Amino acid sequence: MGEQQSGGTRDRLLRAAADLIAAAPGEAVPLRAICDAAGVRLPTLYHFFGSKEGLLDAVVEHGFEQYLAQKEAQEPSGDPIRDIRDGWDAHVAFGLANPGFYALMYGQVTPGRRPVAQDRPAKALLGLVREADRRGRLVVPPEQAADHVLTANVGVTLRLIVAGRPDPELSAAVREATLAAITGGDGRGPGAAVGIGEAAATILRELPDDNAVVGHPETVLLKKWLAAVARDGDPAGRS
Repeated sequence: MGEQQSGGTRDRLLRAAADLIAAAPGEAVPLRAICDAAGVRLPTLYHFFGSKEGLLDAVVEHGFEQYLAQKEAQEPSGDPIRDIRDGWDAHVAFGLANPGFYALMYGQVTPGRRPVAQDRPAKALLGLVREADRRGRLVVPPEQAADHVLTANVGVTLRLIVAGRPDPELSAAVREATLAAITGGDGRGPGAAVGIGEAAATILRELPDDNAVVGHPETVLLKKWLAAVARDGDPAGRS
């Protein structure tokens, strides 16, 4: 019974933190507010999570669990490029529906450290690009293709979260440009008129320095990330 009560208290704290963060994307949530919402005292939070960082890591993992549950509910099409395209759209939709979670999942950056919870979606994407490569549909190595897809997908999603509104045309244009860049045009959809370098440059120009969702240091790092893609251009040499 004690273990069940302990697990229930931890889950209650986690849900309270997740709800408060989701309700106020980009805003600091006081630990006491989380404790009040969960009906416990501050030492109890430290008992389960050790620190505020430990709690946030657990919330990030909770966010990825939700994200993966939605992604895994999608039936594979049998075409890895189509599945990458569908995964892109699901990624953007999740970010727009859960900006508080997403800002923690991909917007809070510590140099040299990636949350362990990111491994599962990253491995799923790598599996798709490796299957595409096995079928002869890539013009770049699978690891490079996965990095380009993830970089562009996260950049677009953060840009739309900062803007506070969906932009299906921007997302589709960058998605198709990215797919065209890694496949040499195989799988290109309608509206893909620009290369990945130009698409990254467009996101870079429109991303403000100050916003209410992603902190200034993370925005600076994201801009450096996008600038590198814009500078290097199309990995197939067509920038």
